[in-house]
Amino acid sequence: MSLGKVELRLKLLQQRESLEPRVWQEKSNQICSILATSSLMQKSKTILAYFSTRFEPDLSSLFSLDYQWGFPRCVGKSLEWHLWKPGEKLEIGRYGLLEPSPNAPILTSSLVDLILVPSVACDYQGYRLGYGGGFYDRLLAVPVWSSIPTIGITFDFALLPQLPYQEWDQPLKAICTNNQLLFT
Repeated sequence: MSLGKVELRLKLLQQRESLEPRVWQEKSNQICSILATSSLMQKSKTILAYFSTRFEPDLSSLFSLDYQWGFPRCVGKSLEWHLWKPGEKLEIGRYGLLEPSPNAPILTSSLVDLILVPSVACDYQGYRLGYGGGFYDRLLAVPVWSSIPTIGITFDFALLPQLPYQEWDQPLKAICTNNQLLFT
């Protein structure tokens, strides 16, 4: 890979943010359809997800399905997961992301069946390129979280043959694009 993480992130974010809103929503809906019919999701009860920002794939059409949903709050350098139901209050967190109320019930790893991980890009080995904060890598390095199935969520143009990675980067178990669900 000739580009480093910073340059590659910038290039892919620009490409993602240049999508026409109609195309972005169409691709997001295709991802949701693939996820909804996947065996990983169908055998889950509690799923951790994210609220879309910066033209990330929009998973909101899934949130009305009959699952318990957990969403992150950024606390220090960690993610704290809270139960959330459609219609419940959301707050803007320190990175400008929507987050559940700090008073919402906390979800521990023992209650979680699946984690949907926002990704700027992914590769065929399961490595992901995020925004560079390391929140998900730190979470998935903890043994009680690392055993939970993870699906990186990205658009088809951001599924690459290989990404640059360091020893602390945690590979994901599967990748979902608007064209496919790929197990790594």
